[in-house]
Formats: sequence, structure tokens, C-alpha cells
Amino acid sequence: MKTLEKIFAAKLLKVKAIKLQPTNPFTWASGWKSPFYCDNRKTLSYPELRSFVKIETARIILERFPEADAIAGVATGAIPQGALVADELALPFVYVRSKPKDHGLENLIEGELKPGMKVVVVEDLISTGGSSLKAVEAIRNNACDVIGMVAAYTYSFDVANKAFKDAGVELITLTNYEAVVAEALRIGYIKESDVELLNEWRRDPAHWQI
Repeated sequence: MKTLEKIFAAKLLKVKAIKLQPTNPFTWASGWKSPFYCDNRKTLSYPELRSFVKIETARIILERFPEADAIAGVATGAIPQGALVADELALPFVYVRSKPKDHGLENLIEGELKPGMKVVVVEDLISTGGSSLKAVEAIRNNACDVIGMVAAYTYSFDVANKAFKDAGVELITLTNYEAVVAEALRIGYIKESDVELLNEWRRDPAHWQI
């Protein structure tokens, strides 16, 4: 039977939520050049796939973090997924902004968390892990306990793996870089000769050049 990682990788590739362009790289917001682009928000436009993400994320939380008191989504990409999962689990939901609002109550966390709550963070994508772990820090500063994070996809960069380990956050993902590249090769989306280029990029994405 196929693993969740392989199944979800195939679904993302089918709806073109993942694009691989080894010879025509994208430019990320960070300025990094990348032959790889992932846009999990496309899953929201496909009801069956949207439901798949909701159900699988909820299942992981029930299995791995059954003591969860609340779900937190990371703005903006994981707000809808987080809200769907919280609804599925009948748990409170909040979302964490990248920076405090510049008016009104100037909230960083939107919604209500009570001190001592055990929170699972839902994220759509993990690259370096920086923005995701800022959300964790905000929740911890709110006197709550982050017991884990579930994300749709991770590039599995070494810098991110170390950051999550140092922060003491258990990260579980629906799929990952290895599964996507393997599936893309299997269906002929990329060639065998592209795989080494993609792996070279992932080893040092900040300095990679084609």
C-alpha cells in the first residue's frame, strides 16, 4: 500500500500545486533561486483534495497529539487549513500573525488561548522554519504549551531540521521533498538527470545557482 507521503505527493503534482523547473528556476520571496515551487493553497480549490488534507491532518493530531486543547494556524497560508482541522476536531482555533496588527488591539494571536492550553500548530509549508517557529514562540509567550506541529509539506532543509530540534518542536508532515521528487520522476515530470540538480539545490539553497 502506498504511504501517505507518496499519495499526497501525487495529488499535489496532479493539481500542479508543485512545480519543478530545474532549468528555469523561480525566485522566492527570500531572494533565493529555486528549481522547486510549492503552493499548497491550490488544494483549497479542489473540494476532494481539501477534504483529504483536513482529514489526514486531523488523523495525525488524534494519533500523535490526542491531548491537544486548541489548533493554531500560521498566517496566512495555514489559516484555512487550520480552521478546517479545528472544526473537524471540534477544538478552539486561533491564528498567529507574522507581526502584530498596527491598529486596534494590535494582536499577534487572533482568537482566544487560555494559559496552560496544549496547542498543535498547523502549517502549510516548511522551508527554513523561521516563520513557523516565530508562531510557536508567540504561543509560548502566551503561557501555552506547543505540543507539536503538523504541516502539509517540508523541503527538509538541514537548517529547518536543526531549528525545530533546537526549539523542541515535533514536526510531522503529510509529504516531503523526497516523496515529491520520487513521484515526479516516476510519472516522467522530471528526468533522471534533473534529480542531482534538485538535490544539489537542496543541499545549499541559499547559494545555489544554475
